[in-house]
Amino acid sequence: MIAKALALRERLASLHAVVVAYSGGVDSAYLAFVANDTLGAHALAVTADSPSYPDRHRRLAADIAARFGIRHTVIHTAELERAEYRANPINRCYFCKHELYSHLAPIAASRNAVVADGNNADDRGDHRPGRLAAREFGVVSPLDEVGLTKSEIRALSREAGLPTWDEPASACLSSRIPYHSVVTSEKLRVIERAEDAGRALGFRICRVRHYDETTRVEIGRDELPRASEPGMTASIEQVLKGLGYRDVILDARGYRMGSLNEGLLLRPA
Repeated sequence: MIAKALALRERLASLHAVVVAYSGGVDSAYLAFVANDTLGAHALAVTADSPSYPDRHRRLAADIAARFGIRHTVIHTAELERAEYRANPINRCYFCKHELYSHLAPIAASRNAVVADGNNADDRGDHRPGRLAAREFGVVSPLDEVGLTKSEIRALSREAGLPTWDEPASACLSSRIPYHSVVTSEKLRVIERAEDAGRALGFRICRVRHYDETTRVEIGRDELPRASEPGMTASIEQVLKGLGYRDVILDARGYRMGSLNEGLLLRPA
């Protein structure tokens, strides 16, 4: 792991200047931290202000940047204005990342830099249509290139004092909406409020899968016994029905990353 961490610094140094696609999650936060430490003023972390991402994440990204002296800026992206994105096909992420990189590429060009993302070695076998957009824009993935896995990034983040080391895995809010069901800003705001409500009830991991008037709630598996207590189940149902859901289903299988991909014949991208 230490050898990989050193290799990461060497790789970043070889790039001379980078613009990091910085969501504030575990991977991009560690990459932004190391890039800043390695390249100084030649590293810039850029966060997209978009309806697709929770405001909580944007605040976390800004707080970490301020705390660790990471050069940081926020841009506005408009993937919801793209009909292809709103239609929510199985390659929806391609259109999201294309929108993001179409903004980051000019910023990088103005700084004689390359765009770097936070993909890690564990992401290689996953269904990630956004990787095609990354290739089209020449985006590099330094964490993946040196073979760093998610668990190693968490360990290194903890050593560095980054609060993201134990942050639950996250994805854009649109990933809560079944494929081919139209993505709207209204749906995204309901999902965001519902997941905030789950955290307010004390659950570290809470995914709200949105089926219009029905929601299927996935709670972290280690937290399921508490969620399944009659009183807590009633509280979850009451809060989510207050946000407009008619039916609230507590998924007995608990949280699974990318559960809406289950049953689809997807290939890694």
